[in-house]
Amino acid sequence: MAVLPKTSFAMVQTGPRKLEAQDIAIPDIDEDSAILELEACGICGSDLEQYEGVIKVPTPIIPGHEPLGKIAKIGDRAAKRWGVEVGDRVAVETMISCRFCSCCLGGQYHLCDKRQMYSYIPVSEVPSLWGGYAQFMFLHPNTIMHKVDADLPAEQAVIFNPLGAGFRWAVEIPETKPGDNVVILGPGQRGICSVIACREVGAGQIIVTGLAADAKKLEVARYYGADHTINVDEEDSVRRVKELTNGGADVVIDVSAYATQPVRDALDMVRPGGTIVLAGVKGLKPVDNFVSDLIVFKEINIKGAIGVTSTGYKNAINLIESGRVNFSEMHTHNFDLADADLAIRTLGREIEGEGSIHSCLIPPK
Repeated sequence: MAVLPKTSFAMVQTGPRKLEAQDIAIPDIDEDSAILELEACGICGSDLEQYEGVIKVPTPIIPGHEPLGKIAKIGDRAAKRWGVEVGDRVAVETMISCRFCSCCLGGQYHLCDKRQMYSYIPVSEVPSLWGGYAQFMFLHPNTIMHKVDADLPAEQAVIFNPLGAGFRWAVEIPETKPGDNVVILGPGQRGICSVIACREVGAGQIIVTGLAADAKKLEVARYYGADHTINVDEEDSVRRVKELTNGGADVVIDVSAYATQPVRDALDMVRPGGTIVLAGVKGLKPVDNFVSDLIVFKEINIKGAIGVTSTGYKNAINLIESGRVNFSEMHTHNFDLADADLAIRTLGREIEGEGSIHSCLIPPK
């Protein structure tokens, strides 16, 4: 077994909008677990929601559920089960399922009612290192991981998570087919990754909506294959979508955060018999003027999306490793781990003159 430091530097959330640097003991492991040395951790929109207290989590807690790193120490049974060894670079899935409930046995492990999630487990639960905002991270025996090409730049490889969401939310769940007209509500990193995924499977028109403040993001969406972008502050997005699609889109994906109007607009944007995927978290706010009769009369399929599963991750990693897509336009910032607070506030548009699309934290060596 490798000799590791005694402690790991970590950024710990102690309350809403409070992150503190702490040194946390690196635990011993058994034959079924491992320790990951992080190379990068992606910053998700839900990290902002967790930071602000919209997503309620027990504190103190180490955020970060998009970890990329190298196996630093591993038990013999774990190495055999996962097919990895010390030094291998891996992308770690967010969900830790029980493996034995009806959802797990039925292939829906991400819906396990006993599931835990990296970055949502408090440091009071031994062995404490449950999040990616750290130098080292504990890997539970039920972790799912994927090998990643070690030659890729870390800031490129760590896009595996939002791109995995793009494949699952925008392609797998709605069963997007070649030629389908797709509308993506929200031009953040998962919206842009949805553009990339839909373009990969041969979608027809891809339309992305956003606010006036999203001008740069909409430009990036066009770079990655969006045929049309709509500034909802200046244009009637429903009318424009109907014009572009001759009546309505085959698929509408809502990945916008907090705003509920996109959910209402989706009912008008989708064609009869079309599919809406709701993936943007609204902070438990109700949707005003939600007309359920539209669902009945148009026979709309509405599906929820939470998290990413292995097929999405694999498709994402395969595409990243292929080199077919230049992700540099989407990846805007690298932050030192100690600057996690700044990184999250940059994502939340709190830093004047700075706009983040995809960013990651880089731990000290």
